[in-house]
Amino acid sequence: RLKQKRSRVPGVTVTQFVEIVPLGKTTPDFTRKPMPITLQQGKKAVFKAMVSGVPAPTVTWTRNKCDMSDPEKYKVRLDERAKEYILEVRPDHSDTYKCTVTNKFGEAVSTAILNGSITLLLFCQRCCPQKEATPAAPKEGEIDPKLLEVLLTAPKKDYEKICFDFGVTDFRWMLKRLKQLKKEREDEQAKVLWSTDDGVLIPYSDDENAKHCLKKSGTKYVFSIKDLKPEDGGFYQLDVEDANVLTTDFKIPAVEFAAQLKDVKAVECGDAIFQCVLSTPLKRITWSTENGSLEDRDKYEITVSEDQLTHTLKVKNCNLEDTGAYFAIAGILSSKASLTVEEKFKVKLPETKSLDLQSPPAFIVPLKMRTAPQGYECCMSCAVKGDPAPRVTWYRNNISLNTNTNYLITNVCGVCSLLVLHVGAKDCGDYKVVLENKLGMAESSMTLNVRGIETMCNVLMSKE
Repeated sequence: RLKQKRSRVPGVTVTQFVEIVPLGKTTPDFTRKPMPITLQQGKKAVFKAMVSGVPAPTVTWTRNKCDMSDPEKYKVRLDERAKEYILEVRPDHSDTYKCTVTNKFGEAVSTAILNGSITLLLFCQRCCPQKEATPAAPKEGEIDPKLLEVLLTAPKKDYEKICFDFGVTDFRWMLKRLKQLKKEREDEQAKVLWSTDDGVLIPYSDDENAKHCLKKSGTKYVFSIKDLKPEDGGFYQLDVEDANVLTTDFKIPAVEFAAQLKDVKAVECGDAIFQCVLSTPLKRITWSTENGSLEDRDKYEITVSEDQLTHTLKVKNCNLEDTGAYFAIAGILSSKASLTVEEKFKVKLPETKSLDLQSPPAFIVPLKMRTAPQGYECCMSCAVKGDPAPRVTWYRNNISLNTNTNYLITNVCGVCSLLVLHVGAKDCGDYKVVLENKLGMAESSMTLNVRGIETMCNVLMSKE
């Protein structure tokens, strides 16, 4: 039992031949259907289709009014590179053409109309059987518009006779005017872009302010659409002569900015980073300034996070010319932020003056009175400072001890010590440390008492 299915392409009829299609198999369908053509005078029509189906379907072409058995008038071929099934039709074959795609599980059918050009219709009117009066000779400098239309479709061998019928004798001038008119018609009819979603012919120009703009630079074509709207999405195709020079399925994603761009300040020679977050993953968005889009090279580094939500633009080695507005464009939405580049400044430090850090000697920790048990060690110490480092002299009862081997005298990092290994009666007395450098002198004193023999110490000290 035959069953109708919905095609992915509007205007296509899909019929399923079996009740259940086996796993891994599919009915045929179009991924791009053939589109209506308004024939450019003297040019052959080219229908193109792209199909799908497993197993690979068979593609056949037919027309309503007659068969297509003449290989001189109809050429069918497959463009392996583009995966396009192509039908080429010679001029003067206006009709409805059908493309049928078939495998054992079903078929898909799409039709497209080949319209004759306006000049062709006028030519048919001119050649109809009714007898027309010979037109009056045109005034000097005037040309009958019907004459030009007839000449556009007539064989060259008939030009002279047709001009004579219209009362035109300046044959060379007429050929020049006819050539100019042909060029104008070709330029006008060449400015057509096919949208294969609905078959609408879209006029365009080379004006950047136009809705649709197409520019050519060498072999490169650049097609742009201004003020994008959701309805601008679709399949676009541009043909020049018989060659397809632009084929793209232009999709406008439904995406919003979860986090907008923020204004950035940078210092000369530094980097500036713009970042936005999308609501839907996108492999790539468009970054631009007011002067045009930016590419991921040299001056700019464009990256996207692993989840394809966070998109980042780094402006490297900023200079004052980089100041301005930057845009992140996703789908039909955009986010804008500004970059301000500030001049690099230098901090001017005051001139340094040499500092005089010299100081006279002084005590940080002075000597303190001590009482030591007889026969034990006793260490007397103080902490000193001064620049230059002071000379340190120890005295007992005003007698220098620096050369006395009975005492161990040290000076480590400004800590001056005198060690008595076995304290006895002879060690009792007044001790003094004297500090000297070129800036001055300082002294600190103490008394050492030996426990149990204080009286003897006093006697010895009085004798000395």
